[in-house]
Amino acid sequence: MKDAFGLPQSLLVLGGTSEIALATARRLVVRRVRTVWLAGRPSPALESAATELRALGADVHTVAFDALDPESHEAVLGKVFTEGDVDMVLLAFGILGDQAHDEREPVAAVRVAQTNYTGAVSAGLVSGRALQAQGHGSLVVLSSVAGERARRTDFIYGSSKAGLDTFAQGLGDALHGTGVHVMVVRPGFVRSRMTAGLEEAPLATTPEAVATAIELGLRRRSETVWVPGVLRLVMSVLRHVPRGVFRRLAL
Repeated sequence: MKDAFGLPQSLLVLGGTSEIALATARRLVVRRVRTVWLAGRPSPALESAATELRALGADVHTVAFDALDPESHEAVLGKVFTEGDVDMVLLAFGILGDQAHDEREPVAAVRVAQTNYTGAVSAGLVSGRALQAQGHGSLVVLSSVAGERARRTDFIYGSSKAGLDTFAQGLGDALHGTGVHVMVVRPGFVRSRMTAGLEEAPLATTPEAVATAIELGLRRRSETVWVPGVLRLVMSVLRHVPRGVFRRLAL
């Protein structure tokens, strides 16, 4: 069960090698979390992440999970929930893709959509139902500011995040009053392996800053978290810029 401050004692990470997810897990282990399940494709990176969290004092288990295999999600995630209550599920998997390449190769573009959206719909529904069955818990979904409005430079990735964001908001409404808290996290440009080599956008942030915002959001039982917070104001303006003007902006 969560503590008096709304922080979890057990955590399931979907996307166990995500830098944001691991920064969040480290922060929560230091605070309160004692049991962690890291779900992802088996790899040395997944095992290394588990070893790091064990060194902080957590009981860590790795789970073979593939976002692109939704038929397996119910069995794989259901097994985790049979091992004990899960106070928080962090849905953190996703890929950026290569916009220029993916425009020319539709199959690659579809893989971005299937990973970021279709896989998340499946995992989100399975996790939400399991949290509802146990009567408590938080589902934290890593969305992106890229989903707020289509940009020429990343509309394939952005559209997948737009779908994820809308899905997560709707799931939160569907689970309202059941004891399950759904929180959507919208970071801006995050300095990480995924964005290495890309030109840094204004208001760039770090995995650690996102982790801090997630903790604060859990304490406040927020439904939406922007990182950094000023992006909420920035996007409220950009959302209403005329399309002809918006497409000429250097974003």
